[in-house]
Amino acid sequence: MREWGRKHPLDAKQPNQVDIHVGERIRVRRKQLHMTQEALALVLGLTFQQVQKYERGLNRITAGRLYDMARVLDTPVAFFFEGLVGHTAPRAFREDAEPPPPLPPETADLVEAFARITSPRQRRKLVEMARVLADDSEPDPNAAGKPPSGSSH
Repeated sequence: MREWGRKHPLDAKQPNQVDIHVGERIRVRRKQLHMTQEALALVLGLTFQQVQKYERGLNRITAGRLYDMARVLDTPVAFFFEGLVGHTAPRAFREDAEPPPPLPPETADLVEAFARITSPRQRRKLVEMARVLADDSEPDPNAAGKPPSGSSH
């Protein structure tokens, strides 16, 4: 039984080695992609201060957020644990696990352009538009180089 007023060691607000290591690996991968903290934050729906705290290991990252971060940074989750002494990633997170599908090459351009939009309203509208476009199941007739229907040669 725990005594009132005494904190369990895992309750401490001090970052632990794993949090610090994962944060450093997030920063390494972000910089490899030439992505700013602001751009990463926008894509994840965070503030850049939250990204800073993750990178310093001051805030713990939930499993879901780490998964999202891996997808945005186009890397397997195991990347964040590489080089961590005394720890082995579960099989599902190892390099031999199936990686997430690659992001389109325009992703970085889109993120950088989105980061330059200063209006929160315009950003919300752009996100809404992107969701509508992503949900559009109609194939684009021009995608395969075909002329739109109804046009004559």
